[in-house]
Amino acid sequence: MYILGIESATPVAAVAVAGENGILAERMVFNNRTHSVNLLPMIKAVLEESGVGRRGLAGIAVSGGPGSFTGLRIGMSTAKALAQVLGLPVAGISTLDTLAYPLAGWRGLVCPVLNARKNEVYTAVYDHIRKITLAGPMAIQPDQLAEILLELAKPVVFAGDGVPPYASVFRERLGELASFAPLAANFPRGAAVAELGLSAFKNGLGVDPLALRPQYIRPSEAEVVWLKKNSGRINS
Repeated sequence: MYILGIESATPVAAVAVAGENGILAERMVFNNRTHSVNLLPMIKAVLEESGVGRRGLAGIAVSGGPGSFTGLRIGMSTAKALAQVLGLPVAGISTLDTLAYPLAGWRGLVCPVLNARKNEVYTAVYDHIRKITLAGPMAIQPDQLAEILLELAKPVVFAGDGVPPYASVFRERLGELASFAPLAANFPRGAAVAELGLSAFKNGLGVDPLALRPQYIRPSEAEVVWLKKNSGRINS
């Protein structure tokens, strides 16, 4: 079984092909071009480099959010279109799960943080040893997240593009309990999406492309503006 993984929920675009024996090919870019420009050439490249090709795929896994509203729409649209053409199932993979997955060997808590703007982060708290999620997914202010982690009172490692702007908050509030993953772990990888997707498909969690939905957690700016303009009309 070979799975194509597509990650587009953050400023990084990443794709990979995974099989039973591991990751066969992976590409990642962080540049000024939009994901709509980057993704298709990258997908074509990893399918060729892996030797799998489009017809060798059993499914497509794609980042399901939370993250950039535009990035998620581009990634999901790409995954859906390709899956429909090839007659394949798809699986949405949590962006937070994708960030936390490479840190599964950490003995303490794992806390992925994505910059959600407006002084908030998208986050969840994982205990990989017990294989449970202790909190989230949620959009929350960094100091409120620190309070939750203080109550849990365990060492925690942070990873994600929310680390640079808010690392000082976590250091100040958590002290020696806080650790930070290397820069290489601050963006979700296509390889993690593909590997998590492989597990999802093995467990029968693939769905029809038309059934795939993103996990936004909070409404987009456009939805907030619309609701403000139409709140009177809705309540009348």
